Amino acid sequence: MSTPLSRGRALNPARWPFGVQILLGLVVGIAAGFIARATGSAWLTSTLTQVGGIFVQLLKLAVPPLVFTAVLVSIAGLRHVTNAARLAGRTLLWFMGTSLIAVVVGIALGLITNPGRGVDLTLTGAKAPDSKGGWTDFLTGIIPTNVIGAFTNGNVLQLVFLGAVLGVAALKLGEAAKPFVGLAESVLQLVQKALWWVIRLAPIGTAGLIGKAIASYGWNLLRPLATFTVAVYVGCLIVLVVVYPILLRVVGGVNPIRFYAKVWPAVELAFVSRSSIGTMPLTQRMVTERLGVPGEYASFAVPFGATTKMDGCAAVYPALAAIFVAQITGTHLGIRDYLLIAFVSVVGSAATAGLTGAIVMLTLTLSTLGLPLAGAGLLLAIDPILDMIRTATNVAGQMVIPVLVAKREGILEREVFDRPSAPLTTAAPIAEPIPAAA
Repeated sequence: MSTPLSRGRALNPARWPFGVQILLGLVVGIAAGFIARATGSAWLTSTLTQVGGIFVQLLKLAVPPLVFTAVLVSIAGLRHVTNAARLAGRTLLWFMGTSLIAVVVGIALGLITNPGRGVDLTLTGAKAPDSKGGWTDFLTGIIPTNVIGAFTNGNVLQLVFLGAVLGVAALKLGEAAKPFVGLAESVLQLVQKALWWVIRLAPIGTAGLIGKAIASYGWNLLRPLATFTVAVYVGCLIVLVVVYPILLRVVGGVNPIRFYAKVWPAVELAFVSRSSIGTMPLTQRMVTERLGVPGEYASFAVPFGATTKMDGCAAVYPALAAIFVAQITGTHLGIRDYLLIAFVSVVGSAATAGLTGAIVMLTLTLSTLGLPLAGAGLLLAIDPILDMIRTATNVAGQMVIPVLVAKREGILEREVFDRPSAPLTTAAPIAEPIPAAA
């Protein structure tokens, strides 16, 4: 028999499942955004913008110490691991393999839908982005000019590099480095605790982010580029609901429905925040606490994936966009050009580290094909709307690959993956060492 107290708790949104809270924030944000747009309320639009911006900034604030200490502590504990190099190698191979599948999906949709056919747009007034991707950006960007700059700029790949260097040094020093490693472990636990307070604000941040997007852009921007927009969403959804589930079932031997039920809060947050880096703290917790991937391996795979594993931004989108720009400029693309698109998408995403992923990947793809870079500027008008589904696809892929690799290596904790999801109420504990594969 229910009591007034139990009924009151059931009606309290703060006690609802976390995914339901984010969904509620999404609904509230959509409603507020349409109200702000319909009434022209500058105050409501400004409020939604500030709420969403503050939430993303709080997430990004926690990323540098989280990435640095997680990687350092993980490497320092690798003395217990015999297959660390194999884990890293297989992760990279799966990143590349799934990117190839995603870019094939993008190319196929582009050939089927012809997104630029019949579109009457001019590139004369389009402004090309100031930053252009290059093959050396990855190499020059991974090494910081100074340690403080890596933290202040929030360059995740540089933080991974610094954490890895100090982690290896700690491994070599052995006992002499134990005080330093102990300090890093304490900082990691402190950051995780504080980070959870921020993540609990996700429903409010969701309302602000989605509300701001609708109030500022609405759906009017989609009309001239409707076919292209639909193609991007369909392509990303094919990767999300077809490619990833097949890989999870066939390769990983796990239930894809259970996978998405467990990680849905991170996918939702990625959709509204449009930031793989901002979502990374929640991604890390989904992978370890709900999917059963060992924490020390996840601390490598998740930060690395957040900077280079972008099936939405670096595979589906640039493939479709290149075909779109070629069609509106009357440029014929042959087999060689499609192979170049696939090559750039598979190996070029690392060049986007620390930059605006989708724009840099697009300019890199267009310049490789000899297409006008002003085409990237033309698509900037609808980029916020496209970036939602792209980022959701990115983050989902960043969680799929650790599960596949961990399962193949025999280190996936199936009892964690199979059991019902526990509420995310505490900071994640420091992970135990990864057991060596039999």
